[in-house]
Amino acid sequence: MTRALITGVGAITPIGLTAHDFWTNLTAGVSGVTKITRFDTSDMSVSIAAEVNDFDPGAYMDPKDARRMGRFAQFAVAAARMAADDAGLVLTDDERPRAASSIATGSGGAIETMDEMEVLLKRGPSRVSPFYIPIMAPNMGACQVSMNLGLRGPALASVAACASGLYSFIEAKALIDAGLADVVLAGGTEAALHRLPIAALANMRALSRRNDEPERASRPFDLNRDGFVFGEGAVVVVVESEGRARARNARVYAELAGGALTCDAYHITAPREDGTGAEAAMTGALAAAGMSLTDIDYVVAHGTGTPLNDATETLAIKLAFGDHARKLAISSPKSMIGHLLGAAGAVGGLAAIFAVHHDLVPPTINLETPDPACDLDYTPGKARKMVVRAATANGFGFGGQNGCVVFRKYQP
Repeated sequence: MTRALITGVGAITPIGLTAHDFWTNLTAGVSGVTKITRFDTSDMSVSIAAEVNDFDPGAYMDPKDARRMGRFAQFAVAAARMAADDAGLVLTDDERPRAASSIATGSGGAIETMDEMEVLLKRGPSRVSPFYIPIMAPNMGACQVSMNLGLRGPALASVAACASGLYSFIEAKALIDAGLADVVLAGGTEAALHRLPIAALANMRALSRRNDEPERASRPFDLNRDGFVFGEGAVVVVVESEGRARARNARVYAELAGGALTCDAYHITAPREDGTGAEAAMTGALAAAGMSLTDIDYVVAHGTGTPLNDATETLAIKLAFGDHARKLAISSPKSMIGHLLGAAGAVGGLAAIFAVHHDLVPPTINLETPDPACDLDYTPGKARKMVVRAATANGFGFGGQNGCVVFRKYQP
């Protein structure tokens, strides 16, 4: 088995258009939740979200190419370019066939689908964009990253709802372990802010309705939580084999030690209430990494802010870690950036990577009244300086898809 190292990071998020700006604001407890500006919400029960503002795709790619991409793919290419630059990644022609992409998403070009349907209905078939199919296809995030960076190895695109981003890390590790790639651009991307999904999730009672206090709306593990906040963005990291990284003396943020996937096989939206599906992902990830429970110092929680998810995740952490659960620092980035759906796991992974690299745990903001059912240490309000030898990132999606990935300090 080949060790896999994180050598570059990139991000487009509601609280920063670089990975390092994201981390600065995340550890400072800055909220990216605001009133929705992208479309009219005057007739909607939910009018808040975590939008990415001031994003200029032309700063990262040819504007002509950008016009032939969905917003989700633009985010992916931008984050991937930043990650490659951060890693100092230069590929020779001989190396390109062993360079891969694994870019997950939850909904691909969902907003473009809805926009083109409106064109079809209002203006007729002749006005539909001929680029609609390659714009909306969920695999195009990975393919556009590969095309833009010249990666000729596998281009993978997992669709696993809110666990999607974690799948990309596990796929990257598998490609390197199998000898199919030496470097993988891995992450998740999502851009689905539109009236239709907001309306559907609001009618499902999944979204917070704290419209008058956007920055206080996302409150994982708090007694008064009332749902998650919809978000958008992307995170991509460079995952490199140890041999390649060391040969070029690359800076290493952390080691991608292993991960695991499970399915609840239980319900289309609700988690298994006994927590066993999520527990199995966590214990499986530790086994894949060859690590014990007590090796972990920090858990990046899925932590959506919905009543059932937070209580179930708390139970699952207790089942997986036993007595050590009460010694863990835990926090949820979603308290600040909302729920990025297919990119959420990638964001959680980046938080774990930076926590290991900087020995700093970001806070869970808006945790003001602890829920008795959520009785672990969720790092409320303020970041915590502490040694983080290893961290896990959780992700649980509709359909019962669960993922957990382990990152640890790299010791040659």
